[in-house]
Amino acid sequence: MKTSRTTRRSLPTLSHLKKDFLVSPSDPLMTKVLLALNVVLALTYFFALAFLFPIGNPVLFGLLILGEVFHVFQVLTFIYTVWDTSYQAKKYPSYKPHVDVFVTVAGEPVEIVRETITAAKGMRYPDFSVYILNDGYVAKKENWREIEELARELGVGCVTRQVPGGAKAGNINNALAETMLFNTQYGINAETSLVAIFDADHVPYPAFLEKTVPYFGDQKVGFVQTPQFYKNYHENFVTQSSWEQQELFFGPICKGRNRHKAVTMCGTNMVLSRRALAEVGGMCTESIAEDFVTGLFMHERGYTSVYVPEVLAEGLATEDLLTYSKQQFRWGRGALDVIFRYNPLFRRGLSWPQRIEYLSGASFFLSGVIVVIDALLPIVFFFTGQVAVHVSGMLLATIFLPYLFFTLYLIRRSTNFTFTFQSMAFSIGSFNIQVDALWAALTKTKNSFNITTKGRVRGNFFPIVKWHTLYAGLVVLGVIVALFREGLTASVVNNIAWASINILIFWPFMQASFPAFVEEKKPERVIKPRSMTHDLLNAPAELLTRPHVYPVNT
Repeated sequence: MKTSRTTRRSLPTLSHLKKDFLVSPSDPLMTKVLLALNVVLALTYFFALAFLFPIGNPVLFGLLILGEVFHVFQVLTFIYTVWDTSYQAKKYPSYKPHVDVFVTVAGEPVEIVRETITAAKGMRYPDFSVYILNDGYVAKKENWREIEELARELGVGCVTRQVPGGAKAGNINNALAETMLFNTQYGINAETSLVAIFDADHVPYPAFLEKTVPYFGDQKVGFVQTPQFYKNYHENFVTQSSWEQQELFFGPICKGRNRHKAVTMCGTNMVLSRRALAEVGGMCTESIAEDFVTGLFMHERGYTSVYVPEVLAEGLATEDLLTYSKQQFRWGRGALDVIFRYNPLFRRGLSWPQRIEYLSGASFFLSGVIVVIDALLPIVFFFTGQVAVHVSGMLLATIFLPYLFFTLYLIRRSTNFTFTFQSMAFSIGSFNIQVDALWAALTKTKNSFNITTKGRVRGNFFPIVKWHTLYAGLVVLGVIVALFREGLTASVVNNIAWASINILIFWPFMQASFPAFVEEKKPERVIKPRSMTHDLLNAPAELLTRPHVYPVNT
């Protein structure tokens, strides 16, 4: 453990980044002891806050307890998840069915797609076909025809959709139907065939299929998920923060969910059973987080899932705050659909561990509301003098700080000490995005599927952090009001410290909005497709003899 951390600091290479977050603590027994102690500290803190201290303003007290119930729930379910991260599903090395490899494209730069397709063709596996799922025409992207030409150049299939609907999920479902017809002509068994899915920028390693397909020898496996790794981690502050947030999720959380057969489907770098997809009606088109919900449906049908804790593909992180915010909103909006539309507590086919994992994962995006509550309590005190509980700062610190720092230590320990303040700050600083996602979910607002921009968008990102800035201003004004009202009392000092910590945590997110340079966008033009059937059916004869089944190079 110590050597790994020292190496990471001295040699911050991609090679180390791709492995460190997947390393489990070396002493499982000690890990369990520490996790159990964390449970005791969490419950002790909550009991003292709820029952031992005199209540101040009842409304503020109710909001405080609501926030603490949420915090304790998140801590306890995290401990439940990471209690054992050593589970490994059984592999069947001789199981090698046909695999259709789908690369979803909707306007991404041709060179990015070229790199992914070239890598996909180079995977070591005896029987697979590669298809570009070209949604550029229906998405009105001007380079959709270039993508078709790229498919011809590289000798892979290209499915160009002409009828929109369902965004990425609709694109995949369309390709499932079209390739099923093609596979039938060649006698490929739909009951055993698989589908690997990559986003346009996620470049698979040669061993991707070798290391994922063997799990499907168990016919109850519905999908196999691998980590999303961002090779542009060092690009800037946003890419670094984006990746460091993923280290916690794709590290101990996904590894822990493995033993509960409750792995989260993440939309790329994954392999799915065609049979399982058919049973749930294909990818879910009713949610902008089609992957998360489709995984839920598969689990509900009794299918299991496997997480392979090894980086087997490399993608691109969002490079600016605007693109990051849109991505986080999409994830949050889709995850909250699981609570408000497909609540796992009432899905009869799920096991209780699966229900807990889905509820825990989806409820993370409720954090924004809790952050707002916690941030407003000192503001209310500054302007009104009202408090939630009557307790001295030293006494509260005595029970709160050990619980807080011990929890943070365990989170860092579970990620092999890759979890950073910056990643925590970005998660908490995204509270306004999470609140927007919650409002959209509650009002059932129909949100479009925004494709993550590849490359940096330049512009004025201040509107994204306007609430953070307003909060800082209210703190300054509120401190002045409180000092005039009662001087530098212990309560004023405590609330200044509380508000200052909030601003400190918000600061990295605010900092990411600073580079605001306007970038002129090129107008889009729409070209009519060459035919009303997908490009595969119009390909030259040599492409229709399954040339996209690439043999293993020896």
